[in-house]
Amino acid sequence: MRVYGLGRVRKAALGVVALAISASMFSAPTDASAANSLSMLGADVSSAQRALDLGARYYNANGNAADPLDILKGLGVNYIRLRIWNNPASGYNNKAKVLAYAKTVKAKGLKLLIDFHYSDTWADPGQQHKPAAWSGHGIGQLQTDVYNYTYDVCTSLKAQGTTPDSVQIGNEINVGMLWDDGKVINNDFTNLSLLLKSGYNATKACNAGTKVVIHTADADSDAHARWFYDGIAAKGVAWDITGLSYYCMWHGSLSNLYNVIADMKSRYGKNVVVAETAYPFTSANADSTANSVTSGCSGYPLTREGQAANFTDVQNTARNAGAIGVFYWEPTWYAVPGNGWDPANIAGSGDGWDNMAVFNWTGQVNPNVRWTP
Repeated sequence: MRVYGLGRVRKAALGVVALAISASMFSAPTDASAANSLSMLGADVSSAQRALDLGARYYNANGNAADPLDILKGLGVNYIRLRIWNNPASGYNNKAKVLAYAKTVKAKGLKLLIDFHYSDTWADPGQQHKPAAWSGHGIGQLQTDVYNYTYDVCTSLKAQGTTPDSVQIGNEINVGMLWDDGKVINNDFTNLSLLLKSGYNATKACNAGTKVVIHTADADSDAHARWFYDGIAAKGVAWDITGLSYYCMWHGSLSNLYNVIADMKSRYGKNVVVAETAYPFTSANADSTANSVTSGCSGYPLTREGQAANFTDVQNTARNAGAIGVFYWEPTWYAVPGNGWDPANIAGSGDGWDNMAVFNWTGQVNPNVRWTP
């Protein structure tokens, strides 16, 4: 997920739909034969560590201050996703910080998903910058870089008793990662496949039971999703879980989401998770940085009730389509001064996600939001 400025404009090139979609199209599809349940009830709280260090307070539905992980666990969360950047200027979301917070996550009995961006900053469909330390490396060296870095992070987590339950090899890699060497150009998946194999092999060498997720933002189109996953499958890439981002304002109706999930599961015989989703509870802005999302989707008002209803319907749709999990993206990232979007200016930039978090601008949780199996 990229949260700054108008970063999501790049979705236009990937076939996003207009916001003016009827409420009926956003109703959650049902499947009478579905007996599936969601075992990965997830939250990406990658900004929480910085917020807490700045003194942020989080309040449960009763108005009592508590650890945000405890509050989320009480709402049904059982899985935490943490992004990792190689050497971010902010000093957050790096290896040392992820190792430290992983201890907190695991101590609370929560499972852990590590989201490798393989960058010093945000990686998404519109940008996949190499980390500075790898900037001059070609595809041969990059394969080694990905293997060594993935193995090092994973084994470091394992050594402290916080073995990751899942890892993502790349974040929203619709057209590849570690550009330009790992970018898919002219439908050639060769270089990307080599990088993905390196990440997969390193993960399994660290811990065979850790599940490997390959994540795109291709919930907008089954054709886009097939193009990508067919492309890597044809090159012999192995993965355990197919991850998709879904935001209704960019990716269309729940019926469309249902169809993409169902097809991905049947086509590749692998479990599917919605690795990212979120919805605004207001159109208002809490700070000097413009909100990344300023409009919603038909049928879901920009209220706390609308936010909860959208998340419930995403979970229901994913479950009915056969997915095994849904992750809310950055529910804890409310407008805490000093916890900005820009890793190069984390103290000086604002938060473009303050209207999308599950906690409001003073840290009170939305009591209507629930993660349900």
